[in-house]
Amino acid sequence: MKRTPLQRKTPLKSGAARRKRCPECRVMFSPSRDSQAVCGEIECAIAYGKSEKGRAIAGKALADVGRRDLRERKEALKSRADHLKDAEKAVRDYRRTYELSIGSGCISCGESQEAVLAAQGWKVGGAFDGGHFMGKGARPELRLEPTNIWLQCKACNSGSYMHARKGYTVSQGFRAGLIARIGLDAVEALEADHTPRKETVEQLKAITAEYRAKTRELKRAAA
Repeated sequence: MKRTPLQRKTPLKSGAARRKRCPECRVMFSPSRDSQAVCGEIECAIAYGKSEKGRAIAGKALADVGRRDLRERKEALKSRADHLKDAEKAVRDYRRTYELSIGSGCISCGESQEAVLAAQGWKVGGAFDGGHFMGKGARPELRLEPTNIWLQCKACNSGSYMHARKGYTVSQGFRAGLIARIGLDAVEALEADHTPRKETVEQLKAITAEYRAKTRELKRAAA
């Protein structure tokens, strides 16, 4: 027997917003926006606003607006130095996360991640930092240079000799570890780089956004 094709009187989906029932007057209405909770009657809006649920929703909305406004105000008050700190932290976080993701150990002492975690895993902020090869105080032009930032255990980054390579200071160990990683020519090129960097605020914001996005991507990939 030949079947007749199914014909629906109404489409499965409609372009119009889904109708709701007003919690106050119980009349069905079509909301003009997703967040609309009551019908268009002012009496219903007032009554709903006085209800416990209405106050909770309104309070959350106001809190969200307040937090967003506070963030925007803080951002507007930031100096170039503040944006430089944000950019440096973003690059450091990315380099630390990347080095951890590929299994690198501490560039200075050479200890593996497992050994460092066993000895220093209790430290606040974790056992690892993103350490600068050329110190940012003496060489500020390399502060945001990714090839100048490598994975260091907390002890080495603080200058402690507890886990230093045998016969080396922490900085000497850093250089030896870096030569093993990228070669003597690349290390000497980094040491000889005195090119001035004076990023604008907009450039610093772009660097911060770029490296935060890269870090999020690494973390998503590792999840």
